[in-house]
Parts: sequence; structure tokens; C-alpha cells
Amino acid sequence: MDLQRWRLLCVLAVYLLFHGICYSEKAPDYTFLHDAISAPAVSFHDYIVIGGGTSGCALAATLSQGAAVLVLERGGSPYGNPNIEDMANFIANLVDTGLESPSQEFVSEDGVLNTRARVLGGGSALNAGFYTRASKDYVKKAGWDDKLVEESYEWVERKLVFEPPVLGWQSAVREGLIEAGVTPDNGFTYEHLFGTKVGGTIFDRSGRRHTAANLLEYAQPNNIDVRLFATVHKILFSTVGERRPRAYGVIFEDKEGKMHGAYLRKKAGNEIIVSAGAMGSPQVLMLSGIGPMQHLKSHGLEVVLDQPLVGQGMADNPMNVLIVPTRRPVEISLIQVVGITRFGSYIETASGSSFGYQIGRPGTMPPPVTGFVNVSLQGGLILEKIEGPISKGHLELRTTNPKHNPSVTFNYFKDPEDLRRCVQGMKTIIDVLNSQAMSSFRYEDLPVEALISIIVASPLNLRPRHPTAAISLEQFCIDTVMTIWHYHGGCQVDHVVDRDYKVIGVDSLRVVDGSTFHASPGTNPQATVMMLGRYMGQKILQERASN
Repeated sequence: MDLQRWRLLCVLAVYLLFHGICYSEKAPDYTFLHDAISAPAVSFHDYIVIGGGTSGCALAATLSQGAAVLVLERGGSPYGNPNIEDMANFIANLVDTGLESPSQEFVSEDGVLNTRARVLGGGSALNAGFYTRASKDYVKKAGWDDKLVEESYEWVERKLVFEPPVLGWQSAVREGLIEAGVTPDNGFTYEHLFGTKVGGTIFDRSGRRHTAANLLEYAQPNNIDVRLFATVHKILFSTVGERRPRAYGVIFEDKEGKMHGAYLRKKAGNEIIVSAGAMGSPQVLMLSGIGPMQHLKSHGLEVVLDQPLVGQGMADNPMNVLIVPTRRPVEISLIQVVGITRFGSYIETASGSSFGYQIGRPGTMPPPVTGFVNVSLQGGLILEKIEGPISKGHLELRTTNPKHNPSVTFNYFKDPEDLRRCVQGMKTIIDVLNSQAMSSFRYEDLPVEALISIIVASPLNLRPRHPTAAISLEQFCIDTVMTIWHYHGGCQVDHVVDRDYKVIGVDSLRVVDGSTFHASPGTNPQATVMMLGRYMGQKILQERASN
């Protein structure tokens, strides 16, 4: 073979490794999607990905372009579920908390109602769909490669992201933000820029959701096996003859209660990668013996590695809202417009049937307040979320049952700077509501003070209410705090994992998801979580090729 032909073959091989052969499958008709019941008792793979969520789908699709991948997802498929797929069913999706529903409810020790995803596609199958990138400064601090980050975002965007139709309510809030001084008007962009902008959305023009599960269209079908309703009990470690503990397998349970073993093939570079989210990833590590020694022993768990930082650094960006009944009809819309302030608060809005979401959720609130809000009422909401946050908490096991939620404390507003940002954000919302742009929607006999009182009297959470909450924005923020589901931490970079997302102190194990973050990226994290899955998938394949 002459030199020119040899070079051509080498170039082709590298291209196919990192970009994939054109053969792929289209959602929802994946032939590699199976219930864990049909999984073999024992199987062997190059990579085992625990969690088919927002990051896990992107990661697994990428890895399958150069290796054999098993994905273990504890939930079911997002396809064919109208609550997931139809934007108008956003609330119904969240309040569906059956045993196999995509939403698993929990309440933090702070008394704030929350939920975690339990479905292929993860949080992208539950959230309000907003797509916006992390800031350039965030990327720099993370130490990521700028070019590969850009390519990874674009890889996601080609498959999932759309420009939203910005109609009456969203347009008015956008103009109101500009009137309130959240400038400049940056138009439609994915970039994180100070001022007011329209971001992307994973809902198409017909209101149909496109989740991270659609990124599996990039996968090599013959190289990937996705198992649904597969609950991981523990990661297995080898210590005999090893320099330090090495991950080599996983034990998981199907929905009939049968246990299965999945193992790594004995080849250099093969790994287990945890992508179970900020609640799931630290929980999986602890159940597998990696965590604070005394805490693990108190649950009767064998300690593989005493790592006191697992479960630490838990944070949830606090959200506060005002609900605005309107005197004229508004469109059904989720998050499309955002005001990115210079003082660390983000202002967003939704309208129509989504405006009363999470208030008086069935099954959560005591009987007297359940159904307090009629979500079909005409109106919208404007929310503020603070960046960061600075305040941190922790996660611990309640039980050793992997199906049970761990205990988590977020310590909302423990740092006074977080509270200051919330107050400034609420003042900006008030300015928006009092703007000329919003006047055609507002009832003249319903001033902002009345809107504040409505929220103070509403069963938003399980926290105590103080009489001053209706007159003090500081107390209002503390008493009426809610989640926007952007919680993160528990397996943070430089604490639990290194800059290559390898778990410090063991071999053949990584964590790749939002649990590694020190702060939430951008105004809404899903774009960066998906990007990270693609980014690290390519990094891992490059490392595999070099070895």
C-alpha cells in the first residue's frame, strides 16, 4: 500500500471514530432501547454509563462511536408520553409522581418542594425547555477547551434546539425588562450576555418537546445498549493486586426485582461513568462505598474510600415569583425571554396554563390547600433566580435503598449576598410590572402590593410565614423561596473528581454531570449539561485512541 493511500485510510479512521458512520436510528424507533427485565444476568462492555439523563445521553451517544456502551437508566422512555411531549402539559408532567412516572418528588430539609427526573433524557424531559449557553468566563474557569466546547454546543443544537415564537406576553415582558434598565436588547442568541435576550428552546413551533434522548440519534446502534427501569445498587471495586480500588462492574435491579451484573471488559481505558445527576451521583458513590467513612458505616456500608467531600457543596438556585392575573388572554408559553442583570439575578417569565405551576401540587400539600390555584386561570408569572448561588449545603443517605431519595439541605440564603441579589431581582420584577409595556395586561385595581400578598398567602413551600413577608422583600425572599430545579454539586471538580472528571482515589471511574459543578452555568443549565456529555465523550475517546 503506498503512503498516500495509507494516510487517506488513517484520516478516514479518525473521522469515523470521532464523527461516526452515517448509519443511525431515529427517535423514537431505537432498536437498542430495552426494558432491563430482558437484560442478561451477566454482560460485558467497554463503558457503563449510570444514568441516561441530560448528560448521560450525550455522553453515551458519543462513546458509542468508538466503543461498546451500556446505559443504565432507572426510569422509562419519554416517547409516547403526552405529558412529556406536549408543552401544554408541563404542569401535569411535574405533578405525575406515580412509581414509574418521570418525576420523583422530594422535599429538601429546608422545606422546599422539589423533584428529580426519573426518565430517559433526564431533566430535559421535565423542564421548561429554555436553552442558553454558559458565559465565556464560566468556560474559562472550568478549564474547558474553547473550540471543543463550541463544537459540542453546536452538536447539541443541531438536533434539539429551536428559536421560540415570542408572542404577546413574552414580548411585553421583554420590553418591560428593557424599560427597567436591563439593557441592551441582545435579540435572539444562545450566548450569555448582560441585558435582555430571547434564548433557544427544546420545544419546536408545534409545542413538542425534544429531549436529550433524541441525542441518541447520533449513536452507533450496534455499539449501544440502553436499559430502562434499571436501578443501580452499587459499583463493584477490585482491590486485590491493585494500586488502589478499581471499578470493574455494576449490580442493577430490574422492575421485577431481579438482579443483573454488568462488567467492564478487561481492556485498558474501559470505565464506569456516573451521570445520575446531582441527587443520584453522590448517592450512587455512597452506596458503593465512596463517601464520608462514619456516615457510610452508620448505614452498614463497606467503605471503599473515605471521601468526606462526597455529598458536599450541594446548592440550589433559589427562585421567587410574582403571579400576575391578566385582563386579556395570554399565550401558553414557558421560558423564552431572560433578563441577565449585572447584580447577579436572572429574570424570566412564563404564561398561560403554566403560570400557577408548583403551587398547591396534588399529593404534596395538606388537604386544605391542595388545588388552591386554578392553573387554567388567565395570567402569567415573572420569576427571578440568583446566579451561583454562594450558599451551600450537603446530601446524606436516608437509607441504603437506591430507590429512596437521599436527604438534602441547600441552605437557601445562608450567605447574605444571595439574599441581596434576590431583593434586587424582586425590585426589578416590580419595575417590569410597572412598565408601560405591561400596562395593557395589568388590572388597575390589583397593585404590586396585592400580588406580593397573594404569593405570601400561597402554599408555595413548607416553610414558616412571617407577618413582615408582605412588606419586607428580604423576608419575602426567605419565606416564599421555591426551586427552579437547577440544583447541583455533591461530586464537585477538584473535590471529588479531577479536571478529567475521574473520581479521585480510585481507578476506572468518572462522574460527568451537574453534580460536578460549583455553580449553575448560565441562566439555565441544561445546554451546558448536554454539552459536557458530548465534550467529555470526545475527550475520553481521544484518550482511548492515544492509548
